[in-house]
Amino acid sequence: MVEVQVREKESLERALRRFKKKWERAGVLRELRTKAFYVKPSDEKREMKKKAVRRMARNARIEALRNNPRAQRRRRRR
Repeated sequence: MVEVQVREKESLERALRRFKKKWERAGVLRELRTKAFYVKPSDEKREMKKKAVRRMARNARIEALRNNPRAQRRRRRR
């Protein structure tokens, strides 16, 4: 459980901001979302493999850009 002690002469807004940061770092919301419904172990393994493949492809692209100084970096326009 995430707790924050309000310090002396500290505003409530400041303490609330610290609480939010601790809460986010602790992964409370992420854990709540994952436990919101049952996921079969086989589906979970499949999803983890997909994430690993995406992560490896992204890291390979980044490495290729770092190793090739002439590589053109495209910026997306919004």
